[in-house]
Amino acid sequence: MDPADFRRHGHELVDWIAEYLEHPEKYPVLARVKPGDISRALPGEAPEDPESFGAIMADFERVLVPGLTHWNHPGFLAYFAITASAPGVLAEFLSAALNQQAMLWRTSPAATELEEVALGWLRSLIGLPPAFEGVIYDTASIATMHALIAAREAALPSARSMGLAGRDGVPRLRVYTSQQANLSIDKGMIAIGLGLDSLRKIPVDDEFRMRVDALERAVAEDRAAGILPIAVMPTVGTTVTTSIDPVPAVADLCEREGLWLHVDAAYGGVAAMLPSHAHVLAGADRADSLVVNPHKWLFTPFDLSAFFCRRMDVVRAAFTLTPDYLHPEPGEIKNLMDTGVQLGRRFRALKLWMILRSFGARGIRDHLGRHIALAQQLAGWVDAHPDFERLAPVPLSVVCFRWKPATRSLTEAELDAANGRLVDEVNRTGDVFVSTARVAGHVAIRIAIGHLRTTEVHVRRAWDLIRNCQPQTSS
Repeated sequence: MDPADFRRHGHELVDWIAEYLEHPEKYPVLARVKPGDISRALPGEAPEDPESFGAIMADFERVLVPGLTHWNHPGFLAYFAITASAPGVLAEFLSAALNQQAMLWRTSPAATELEEVALGWLRSLIGLPPAFEGVIYDTASIATMHALIAAREAALPSARSMGLAGRDGVPRLRVYTSQQANLSIDKGMIAIGLGLDSLRKIPVDDEFRMRVDALERAVAEDRAAGILPIAVMPTVGTTVTTSIDPVPAVADLCEREGLWLHVDAAYGGVAAMLPSHAHVLAGADRADSLVVNPHKWLFTPFDLSAFFCRRMDVVRAAFTLTPDYLHPEPGEIKNLMDTGVQLGRRFRALKLWMILRSFGARGIRDHLGRHIALAQQLAGWVDAHPDFERLAPVPLSVVCFRWKPATRSLTEAELDAANGRLVDEVNRTGDVFVSTARVAGHVAIRIAIGHLRTTEVHVRRAWDLIRNCQPQTSS
């Protein structure tokens, strides 16, 4: 593509993106294609000869756009919303053009140092002390895996060279989290060879928070059985109910027992930017590591996960390898390749830096506060309606509830099935996308408010659809 064509197509593409961001509601939130529709509409082999960018874009609009789930739709109220804000999109465009590979300081001094600066800003905004060094990974799953490796390194440094299998004198290791924790911890245990049987899930209280008394008993039982506890992983904003585990009490136990404390604040951590919600990270300053995902609730295009660690020297001890062909600069320079599995590192810091500057801390706080207020408003509507039952507290911006008619007696199985059908019917409208989850054994309707453009209009539309859809039951 010559420069003139690049300029022309580039301007056309920016116009397409601007239109998309301005009017996302012209698309149904959920794709209306069937499995296999997309692959059948495209050739089975790559073209032998070049094709024009115009023809490629035509197929993009004809084939791919109808098969997209529009996460940038303000009616996207499922999972955790992710917003591709305009400053973040422009930063991604620029990052792709610059094509930085920031494995060493010398391979991109700006990318290396901007990552430190941008994460320093974020660290300060959420109230962590300067002792926490930051590094960017792609997702919280990878951040969690690195926290597990750091915990293993701290407890058993020889595992780096000798591994774990078939060694005399190496006890079974144990990691603890709550029954409400994210699946990323389970996957991390699998990935680094500790195995699912080494993960112990601690019961929760009636607000779905980890019970520290049960955690204490579990640690004592394991030590008595010859098992070596190495880490506890509480959550600030659990995946289903957004419950907030009692991190200060967990930190007390970890200090007494010499355990690595990793706080999963992937969703809820940014709420600490609000003075009214600074308490959500109480005790996190005593953690060994913590993860926050700007791509969840900080309007950053997917993906960007911020991993903060008070003992980054342990992470580097686990991962630093320096072959001759990557000989680093002498001195105290920090190379990002030493902070994890990845050798190659994208210039992700650019979009975080641009977003923090474009919105400003006050602007971000305003949006976060608005989302939390909308969730409280929806919770109020649910509580006031005789045919709906809220199933969990609403500490942040997610509401879990179910249809439970006051004038009809239904079994739990019938209620579960009816709520599942209700959600399917609501989602078929294309106006909103809400999800289900299981809360205290019940099928719940789960509405997560977090998109930059979501307003009361969209939340009210979801509530009206839910109220007006009459699920069919067998009774």
